[in-house]
Amino acid sequence: MKHIIILADGSADWKCASLGDKTLFQYAHTPNIDMLAKMGRCGRLKTVPDGFHPGSEVANSAILGYDQHKVYEGRGSLEAASIGYEMRPDDMAMRCNIICLEGDILKNHSAGHITTEDADILIQYLDQNLGNDIVRFYTGVQYRHLLVIKGGDKRVKCVPPHDVPLQPWRPLLVQAECPEAEPTAKLLNELILKSQELLSKHPINLQRQEQGKDPANSIWPWSPGFRPSMDPLTKTYPQIKKGSVISAVDLIKGIGHYAGLRNIDVPGATGLFNTNYEGKAEAALKALKEEDFVYLHIEAPDEAGHEGDINLKIRTIEDIDKKVVGPIYEEIKTWAEPVAISILPDHPTPCELRTHTNEPIPFLICAPGVEPDDVQQFDEISCVEGAYGLLQGDEFMKLFMSIE
Repeated sequence: MKHIIILADGSADWKCASLGDKTLFQYAHTPNIDMLAKMGRCGRLKTVPDGFHPGSEVANSAILGYDQHKVYEGRGSLEAASIGYEMRPDDMAMRCNIICLEGDILKNHSAGHITTEDADILIQYLDQNLGNDIVRFYTGVQYRHLLVIKGGDKRVKCVPPHDVPLQPWRPLLVQAECPEAEPTAKLLNELILKSQELLSKHPINLQRQEQGKDPANSIWPWSPGFRPSMDPLTKTYPQIKKGSVISAVDLIKGIGHYAGLRNIDVPGATGLFNTNYEGKAEAALKALKEEDFVYLHIEAPDEAGHEGDINLKIRTIEDIDKKVVGPIYEEIKTWAEPVAISILPDHPTPCELRTHTNEPIPFLICAPGVEPDDVQQFDEISCVEGAYGLLQGDEFMKLFMSIE
């Protein structure tokens, strides 16, 4: 039995008055996902352990069965792995967003979804002007980049910028959680303020403003950590001899790296609503023919949730159903070797709230030999009645990989 997880990032949501008090999954047209829910079994999964922030780094690695109390080291270290930076023992890595400020307000966490090409120029410019033996900037993807502080202290409070759209940014600057971390907090805040001086005058931002685009006028470092200690999935699950991860997001690629999965880059995969859905589905099928396990991650619903755009988020859910789930199922059902499919979000990103929450998410598992339950469609409400009930910790991954 081969196994594929199709992860629709942030696709779970709350009931919306504008949709007749339905959730987005209830409202969206998802015939393929609903078909698999009818054919398989459903349940809910607590992806964010108590005491952890509902970030994608927590939720996705938890889905794969990793104990967050043992492996959690923030986003920075995962994203370092994804761009090929091998962390040294004294490296503290942080996610470094390029964001848009409008006066005293943090307008958005993505600088208007800046392109990687423009961001690369700005990150190199910051490294030339602010980098030294202690501080280094590295280009990632779009607005998501890497800051490495040698000898840093991770005991600092940093606010994820996607959690605070349209809020005043100054009260959200880095704070030390203990006296020993004060120098690190001071350094990070100095870098934020100095980046604003440098970026506001850069030709790329002057041009963006002339074109009516949001300027990329500040960095925002957060989620500090050191190199995580993660066993490859092949060690924990002998059913996985070879596996792959497919994502447009550095964070997920980094999880895949430490999990021992092969990273597959898909041309045109953007992490947004205009991503290459068909290309991702084709890459997943190709990998699944040669390997035992594929983790197919699609970021688009999460970004739409952060924008608070209900219609766009519904469109991304329907695109995943039509362009990813449908083609994958139609192909694998013809194969001689059976394939187990699971579809789930990693966390909710309610459009009303525009950030992540830690509520349990719905999931389905469909495979030959799995006896269907009574769930007739896939959504946050229906899956409460699923036969799998409420899982947590590594229960989902153990259950999924036990299907042989």
